[in-house]
Amino acid sequence: MRTHVHDLLAERAAMTPGAPALTYKSETQSYAEAWAAARAVAVQLQDLGLRRGDRVAIYLEKRLETVAALFGASAAGGLFVPVNHVLKTAQVGHILTDSGARFLLTSSDRLPALGEALAGSAVAHVIVVGDSAPEPSGDHGVHAWATSPGDDGPADPGTIDLDPAAILYTSGSTGRPKGVVLSHRNLVVGAESVSGYLQNTADDVILSVLPLSFDAGLSQVTTAFAVGAHCVLMNYLLPRDVPRVCAAHGVTGLTCVAPLWLQLADVEWPEAATQRIRYWANTGGRMPRPALARLREVFTAADPYLMYGLTEAFRSTYLDPAEVDRRPDSIGKAIPNAEILVLRPDGTPCAPHEEGELVHRGALVALGYWNDPERTAERFRPLRRPGEEWRAPELAVWSGDTVVADDDGFLSFVGRRDEMIKTSGYRVSPTELEEAVYSTGLVRDVVAIGVDDPVLGQRIVLVVTAAGDGLDHETLLAALRPIVPAYMLPARVDVRADLPRSPNGKFDRPRIRTEVSS
Repeated sequence: MRTHVHDLLAERAAMTPGAPALTYKSETQSYAEAWAAARAVAVQLQDLGLRRGDRVAIYLEKRLETVAALFGASAAGGLFVPVNHVLKTAQVGHILTDSGARFLLTSSDRLPALGEALAGSAVAHVIVVGDSAPEPSGDHGVHAWATSPGDDGPADPGTIDLDPAAILYTSGSTGRPKGVVLSHRNLVVGAESVSGYLQNTADDVILSVLPLSFDAGLSQVTTAFAVGAHCVLMNYLLPRDVPRVCAAHGVTGLTCVAPLWLQLADVEWPEAATQRIRYWANTGGRMPRPALARLREVFTAADPYLMYGLTEAFRSTYLDPAEVDRRPDSIGKAIPNAEILVLRPDGTPCAPHEEGELVHRGALVALGYWNDPERTAERFRPLRRPGEEWRAPELAVWSGDTVVADDDGFLSFVGRRDEMIKTSGYRVSPTELEEAVYSTGLVRDVVAIGVDDPVLGQRIVLVVTAAGDGLDHETLLAALRPIVPAYMLPARVDVRADLPRSPNGKFDRPRIRTEVSS
């Protein structure tokens, strides 16, 4: 029975021990080998004194040991805390301190730079993977990576499906990253739901491009394990590397965020890279129509899945590929085993075509924000349904995202409540404006930002990268005038060589907002 997230791996190791589970570069692990590696991590953690509920931070690039650490921490009874490998010392230090992690799993080449981060943390033991021997420290024990689980494996920690399994740190529009606490149930149900609507099977080869610290990135591994598929791990560096890896491994499924897809749409995709791909999926923001059209030309035989998710509920909606031609701007309907509501501020349901907040209820709703009861109470609120007054209050997650449903219940994303631009008495959706800018064909990337203005309330600034030469404010303005109302026209166009991205590959809107506001 799949009660815990590590059961996804354990079950497949028992059913198909010799089947390929993971590949990193030239090395492939079978399901039996992957489970043995996870069990070895679990035994080592328990031998070092891990107690049920202890946090285990994992600061590694994507590799076989990273996955072993994730599932090993779960099997030992701990909470795994994946730390994006591109983060620097100060950011790592915040996550270590905020999570209260007692264990850190990292590599010998990363450890020397972590002195300051470790000094302010509760880390008691560091487990190091790498060729060089770990050096002892007076503040914490440093241990070499264990490779054998022993004869008995880890002791049963006694955890249940509602216990916390992971803390994923996600950046908000303001302040430092907050830790979203996911239960075993969240992760298992999420893997089963997503692999179900993507129709994953053991014959799939899923390319893991997104960071494992990102909910959609972690989902690539859990959905693969849920059905016994083969997951190929890749640390994204250059767009042209993705088609090469797809061709080398016969990839059948690929999920990315929209900014990454914008880059991948511009590279050459030889037939060897696309011939086996049966689906590709977008998450983390609406796919611009020009990019959608280009990708459909690249992946002519593949099904496109346009998805929406928030870390606080892992996954929420997807658009059936059969509906993409009719509703290219839609994020679809609820994924299996979830209910998505569109509600007014008072909690009453919106009518079709009325904007409201997306609210997610069901087994995927996270447990809350780590160590932050105030923000947890703001976002995770009781949901009372008519006729169910007898029922104990159920917590749903209020996403903070504005959406609208059509007459058939298909949802469209309008924007984040804290990113909506209020100018000249109008509310402007950055997503809608960005879609219009993309439609001109003049830009490769665009982010629309509202900057405080004493007269307008906010003035609109577009930060863009050009699709060709000679782009300036007036050129883009002339292209936009026929397709958007006057109040949506930008006061300024900032043309750059590139746009900053977050560690998860999304456009770094808080940083861009700070830069254009200063």
